[in-house]
Amino acid sequence: MAMRMSSLFLRTLRENPADAEVPSHQLLVRAGYIRRVSPGIYTWLPLGLKVLKRVEQIVREEMDAIGSQELLFPALLPREPYEASGRWTEYGPNVFRLKDRKENDYLLGPTHEEMFTLAVKDMYSSYKDLPVSLYQIQIKYRDEARPRAGILRGREFVMKDSYSFDLDEAGLDKSYQQHRDAYIKIFDRLGFHYVIVQAMAGAMGGSKSEEFLATAENGEDTYVRCANCGYAANVEAVQVAAPDPIPYADLPASHVEDTPDTPTIETLVTHLNSAFPREDRAWAAGDTLKNVVVMLVHPDGSRAPLVIGIPGDRDVDEKRLGAQVEPAVVAAFEEADFAAYPSLKKGYIGPEVLGEASESGIRYLVDPRVVDGSAWVTGANRPGHHVLDLVAGRDFSPDGTIEAADVRPGDACPSCGHALESARGIEMGHIFQLGRKYAEALDLKVLDEHGKQRTVVMGSYGVGVSRAVACIAEGNHDDLGLVWPRDISPADVHIVATGKDRVRDPEVFETAERLTRGLEAAGLTVLYDDREKVSPGVKFKDSELIGVPTIVVVGKSLENGVIEIKDRRSGDRREVPVADAVTEILAEVN
Repeated sequence: MAMRMSSLFLRTLRENPADAEVPSHQLLVRAGYIRRVSPGIYTWLPLGLKVLKRVEQIVREEMDAIGSQELLFPALLPREPYEASGRWTEYGPNVFRLKDRKENDYLLGPTHEEMFTLAVKDMYSSYKDLPVSLYQIQIKYRDEARPRAGILRGREFVMKDSYSFDLDEAGLDKSYQQHRDAYIKIFDRLGFHYVIVQAMAGAMGGSKSEEFLATAENGEDTYVRCANCGYAANVEAVQVAAPDPIPYADLPASHVEDTPDTPTIETLVTHLNSAFPREDRAWAAGDTLKNVVVMLVHPDGSRAPLVIGIPGDRDVDEKRLGAQVEPAVVAAFEEADFAAYPSLKKGYIGPEVLGEASESGIRYLVDPRVVDGSAWVTGANRPGHHVLDLVAGRDFSPDGTIEAADVRPGDACPSCGHALESARGIEMGHIFQLGRKYAEALDLKVLDEHGKQRTVVMGSYGVGVSRAVACIAEGNHDDLGLVWPRDISPADVHIVATGKDRVRDPEVFETAERLTRGLEAAGLTVLYDDREKVSPGVKFKDSELIGVPTIVVVGKSLENGVIEIKDRRSGDRREVPVADAVTEILAEVN
């Protein structure tokens, strides 16, 4: 039955909501698809729910095609399974926690690895039961610190998560590839451009990991790609190619020099070129070793400092650093923290007092470029002083390396050495090989063909279903409104009856009604603007804002026995005889 705008639960807006920053958020609210309830939480209105269900159906069809079976877990979950896996603590403040009337702990599920694992454990015990793949499409909850961009990053969202269970790694590789192929089909059908990039599994655990990113200028994820070899990776997953160690037997000894008023890299380089000019070239920021101190806050609330040593021409990338130290969270190192560690001289921190075996006991990790034999200018742990010719491996030895420095366009590709390009995207899917982390934590074992207990190997695969709606909107709009791909649109055809009312313009409404019935009989879904006392101009604007791919205008042209068919994406218009309208519209749609 057609959706009639005279009774449809819908209000369009002419102005953008005050809190909406990105096009998808602005247009989905203005066109009446979603409505804000509170920060990061939205109501799906009738048109929006139809789009969401269409996305769900595409995901469901491709998951079913690889033999994955759908089930549905509750969103309200007991503490015990998450305690067993360690994630009750590891998730920290990102989880909504609550108690029932008996003071039992529960959480609102952010993901359901534990539930899937326990379900298989409950029902399967033999290798003959494997492999098996299970999935659900369900509402998830995460207490985002800064929900933003409407449904792109909300606190409540719809997600498809699936899990594969295999006897061994060979089986996992096959399951992983099946899901990867299914994801390619899903995102090809959803109608936006995407890239597949190497990624990190993060708090989920696991090894091999890839993300499907929708390319978007305002995307929150930065990735790099190589035009030469095709390498692509989320910046958090980029592995810096470390230079070879450098012989240092003939290098001069390190020496501390007076460098007054040089607490920044810029002031230090200026002073070096003035007081200690080089014969070969000028000093540059990349000759200095910047030591950045942060505080790590662990899930149990404990705090520990960390110092990261990076070339002075680089900055610490907060997302890269955060991915390396998960499940800990990175916090600023405050003035009070410096008071607690008096060996750290702000602005002049050097390796001499750093390291787990040093007087400070502070863990010291350096960028992979800080290789043995590389010489640096860095802090001397005395205000107004720096040490020159400090050689890694000779004068100091860090506790290890860390991938925390920013990745920039022009950096060498880790795969082929050519220059990397940078771009932004929105994470739409993530697939990774969990391995045995959750199976071991929850004791998921089966008997193999020899009657021995084997721990099951798992894979995890997620798609942001509600996020996909916003992502499609981000890539499918113009200055007038949304422009839905046909497979996602809430309707196949938007019929606009431009008459003022049925008394003054009976032929307009009667013709529109006949077209609606004819198209529905042919199997199309119709959004019918049958509103009276609404101007044609408002109806036209609403049809463009709502974004159904085919718009049919029934109005003044009836005097000539024709109606107008408009292609929303191209803007092309053509008139067709009323008698041929259904046939012509079907041809347009199909």
